[in-house]
Amino acid sequence: MENSLLTTCTKTLLKHSTFNMEENNYIIISLGGSLIVPQSVDTAFLKNFVSHITGAVSQGKHFAIVCGGGHIAREYRDALTTLKQSPDDELDWMGIYATRFNAELVRISFGGLAEPAIFLDPTTVKPSNSKPVLVGGGWRPGHSSDGAAVALAKSLGAKTLVNLSNIDYVYTDDPRKNPDATPIEKINWADFRKLLPIGWNPGVNAPFDPIAAQMADSIDLEVIVMNGKNLENLQNYLDGKEFIGTTIK
Repeated sequence: MENSLLTTCTKTLLKHSTFNMEENNYIIISLGGSLIVPQSVDTAFLKNFVSHITGAVSQGKHFAIVCGGGHIAREYRDALTTLKQSPDDELDWMGIYATRFNAELVRISFGGLAEPAIFLDPTTVKPSNSKPVLVGGGWRPGHSSDGAAVALAKSLGAKTLVNLSNIDYVYTDDPRKNPDATPIEKINWADFRKLLPIGWNPGVNAPFDPIAAQMADSIDLEVIVMNGKNLENLQNYLDGKEFIGTTIK
């Protein structure tokens, strides 16, 4: 009975969520791996996330989601480092495969709302006329999943990307180390990029991948950084209401 009800709901949502190619309304989400797999898979979060996105789909919104690697990516990168001295591209590939593993989990969680396969190359993704949710993971060495999300936004012609992580705001400095660090509600790309490391390395800790920031700046992409643990806050953003987070543009 439960599976039958889910199928009926999915068919109803698909019926009312036909994509209009002339009105590209894709919302790009970079879904932080720390939300999917903080230590183990957070099924409660994923159920809540799928519920919120499904509700937005029922209102005609379409989503393209790029999943991060989280704890599983770090565990495999650390294991590889212990086993042998590895160049950065090998460490990146371990992280990329972890993101794709997470992406399969997220994709399947959406049932019939999602495309039947994760995308591997965000630069070749096209809008779907039948499925309102697209899901993928990492792309290639030298980029985090944030970089894949920016490339995806460019492919789909999206103007905004929502970066869901485990922080409420971007801060002027690392608040864990500097008690005087203050939250930033709005910032331009030039000033934001000054807060980031110069380059990318596997496992870099930054509110947004510095290479992805450079890419986003070059295409005038607006990025919203917010805490994905507070999905009611995401809902506020989707509904056009006030939200907690940092807007970069």
